[in-house]
Amino acid sequence: MESWDAIVAVAVGNVHTANNTGRSHTIGLRADGSLLATGWNDDGQCDVLGWRDVIAVAAGWRRTLGLLDDGTVRAAGRGSEGQCDVAPWRDVIGVSCGDWHSVAVRADGTALAVGVNRRRQCAVEGWHDLVAVAAGYMHTLGLRDDGRALATGARATGACDVDSWENVVQLDAGSYHSVAVTAKGTALAAGDNSHGQCDVSGWESIVAIAAGSTHTLGLRVDGTVLSTGNNADGQCTTNAWTGVQVVR
Repeated sequence: MESWDAIVAVAVGNVHTANNTGRSHTIGLRADGSLLATGWNDDGQCDVLGWRDVIAVAAGWRRTLGLLDDGTVRAAGRGSEGQCDVAPWRDVIGVSCGDWHSVAVRADGTALAVGVNRRRQCAVEGWHDLVAVAAGYMHTLGLRDDGRALATGARATGACDVDSWENVVQLDAGSYHSVAVTAKGTALAAGDNSHGQCDVSGWESIVAIAAGSTHTLGLRVDGTVLSTGNNADGQCTTNAWTGVQVVR
């Protein structure tokens, strides 16, 4: 087994919480552009050890995406719903995986999406001026260069209610909720809050945020980590974490 060292980024195959899910995988991006993988591999989602020149990774349910330094994207894993049909993509600067769909932002600020679209989670054709995208279970978020957020997909839970968000610098999508960090270091959240995963209104000095299926983490400027939401498996037990940094 290869040693996990010189890692500059990681991606976790985060899974929408349901009775038939639970197994997942983890990808590590090394400084030399190669990848490491561990975990569930029934669909070949960990078959990435030969990839080179990778600058960013994303992991979804049963699949892995790798963004190469030439702006193209590779995919491994289950693609029967079209979520791995990324070979034609060009000039990509960022990628994200939902459970059954994959999204990307291009250098010209437009977005790409493939995979399941039954809730219009892939309806990103008209988006422009983007700097980032994030894919949830059945919704997709886009961050514009003016700090405004866009959303498409399932609306019943409120996860797409982001039209009023301003001055956003980073965002992420969980299964049924959406979260963001503002330029002032505060946090925003919309959508399902049945586990308290949207209880971020009091957070301050935040520099990065991440949404799990039913929980949310926030990294503070002092390197500590805040958490809220479902803690059934200890996923919110971050109070002892210190010295955490964001790799840009």
